[in-house]
Amino acid sequence: MTQDELKKAVAEAALAYVPEGEIIGVGTGSTANFFIDGLGTMRNRIRGAVASSEASAKRLADLGIRLFDLNEVETMPVYVDGADEVDPGFHMIKGGGAALTREKIVSSVARRFVCIADASKKVDVLGRFPLPVEVIPLARAQVARALAALGGRPVWREGVVTDNGNVILDVHDFKIPDPVAVESEINQIVGVVTNGLFARRGADVVLLGTTTGVQVLQR
Repeated sequence: MTQDELKKAVAEAALAYVPEGEIIGVGTGSTANFFIDGLGTMRNRIRGAVASSEASAKRLADLGIRLFDLNEVETMPVYVDGADEVDPGFHMIKGGGAALTREKIVSSVARRFVCIADASKKVDVLGRFPLPVEVIPLARAQVARALAALGGRPVWREGVVTDNGNVILDVHDFKIPDPVAVESEINQIVGVVTNGLFARRGADVVLLGTTTGVQVLQR
């Protein structure tokens, strides 16, 4: 199976976690796009969705799914999104698509986080994928120095501006054996909006696409 076929398989499997008559939190990225397309087939059975990016919002709207502003929603049963890496403790690195801040905000309102990914995203220790950090533009150089002092190699993702008007630093060569502690430490750096570690609030269910089918991992 191709990587796209694996992504589509897990995205379709995630539809089973969508309760009827509810508002659903929806992520961003190539795997999330397959989920959005699947959600379009059941648009008349849900109230609508909260999107974690402008791109996802447009895709949902194009499929006729009603969009809700997160400020209108007190809680949601489920948030479905992909990941760039996920470890055995259900901690994730996200933000390859530069939507990490809104993804973190929207997922925080959901009672359950369903992570959908192909098997290549499963790792023993986070950090093979560069850790994205969203930064206020004025603070880019200062934050880069602070991240280098933590042992990483920050690289400005030039030409990329987030939906919030900020920039991204990708931290390379940065193994993360304690994701919860590192998430908190980086978020304390002045000028950081948030980082791509989803550790304090990780996944509840991980659906992994493998050549033998969808593997379900659950807390």
